[in-house]
Amino acid sequence: MSDRSDLKSSFNRAINGRVEELERIARDILDHPESGFREVRTAKLVADWFSENGLALQTGVAKTGVVGTYDTGRPGPHIAVMGELDSLIVPGHYHADPDSGAAHACGHHAQIGAMLTVATGLLDESVKKGLSGRVSFMATPAEEYIELEYRESLRENGELEFFGGKQEFIRLGHFDDVDIAMLTHTGSETVGTFGVGGSNNGMIGKTVQYIGKAAHAGGSPHLGVNALNAAQIGLAAIHAQRETFRDADTVRVHPIITRGGDAVNSVPADVRIETYVRASNVPAILGASEKIDRALRAGALATGATVRIQTAPGYLPARYDLRLVDLYRHNAASLIGDDNIIELHHGTGCTDVGDVSQIVSTIQPTANATSGNGHGVDYLVEDYELAVIKAGKAMGLTVIDLLVESGAKGAQIADSFNAPMTVTEYITRMRGFRSDTTFKD
Repeated sequence: MSDRSDLKSSFNRAINGRVEELERIARDILDHPESGFREVRTAKLVADWFSENGLALQTGVAKTGVVGTYDTGRPGPHIAVMGELDSLIVPGHYHADPDSGAAHACGHHAQIGAMLTVATGLLDESVKKGLSGRVSFMATPAEEYIELEYRESLRENGELEFFGGKQEFIRLGHFDDVDIAMLTHTGSETVGTFGVGGSNNGMIGKTVQYIGKAAHAGGSPHLGVNALNAAQIGLAAIHAQRETFRDADTVRVHPIITRGGDAVNSVPADVRIETYVRASNVPAILGASEKIDRALRAGALATGATVRIQTAPGYLPARYDLRLVDLYRHNAASLIGDDNIIELHHGTGCTDVGDVSQIVSTIQPTANATSGNGHGVDYLVEDYELAVIKAGKAMGLTVIDLLVESGAKGAQIADSFNAPMTVTEYITRMRGFRSDTTFKD
């Protein structure tokens, strides 16, 4: 059996010989952003790399997802190393697509680079012979929960059920036998560090349609029913709820109007809104959701409009396994020093990694290698060595610890993980969030 330190040295050397290639792939994805369930080019780039490097390949998973399987040929734990394919839509970002406005103002391109870095090191034959078990490299679509009307159209066409890529991976059975999962996100909390631990809000998504009655806005507005006024009253009523949210629940509600009417000289008859309802726990999400629905109905009641409220399952709160965090921390520190490992706190943003964390032992550390504001026009990865190469090495070294000695450590962590729910319970819970109600005075 190979010595663990020798395996890790071989792993690092294999990566060091391909740094330029791995960083180039991440930058290529940055320059060709695609939003969720549209990541055709990005998925092909990853699939081609998996195939060229000898991984067993699955494509078209959850529409655009890709899985590459690394099998040692010996029984042991099954680990998922994940990266996200999709971008946001941030027109004005330096790397935005001029037509779609898609931009990696989230750092997902670096995640894919880090995932491929892990694969590069593990594929070294001298590393592989010392490990037991399997690793699934999962390039997942649609982590950014956007374009809800588009995703609803995919659901209606039977192309998907849930709006998040990892949710669909879970539904399709790709996590049924996974024991441990990990992904490294980019961040900017303290530049030059890795962040570990923490937690994240969960959320549900809502699409809202106010239906009024069109009429001439100048000549006969009294004959119309103004759906935009109904929406404005609904939004004001949402704001009136904010002081009722408990600070400990970290509730966030942030609606946008996606359609405000059809013509300036016609009373708006079709106005649409998208919003999230986020919180740190499911009861708070459900309680806030009820208040938001009540506020939205108020707009219809006040104006005589009709409102349709569709609620879709979003993401569950993320809870990361502290034993896995500690193992990762040791390996990350070996690369950048103990003083450069920082503790993360609760984050009020959401991620579908949270869904994975509800069923298997999971971590999502951050590589703090960026400048600007996350999801903003100025968000850029500045340090690709940290965000791609060292991020991948830290995960890969952790994978080695989990799979050496017949996978003893991985089995120990997996067996002692007290999952909040089974896959079946998860799917039932998520389906329970969905509703479609219409209210008319």
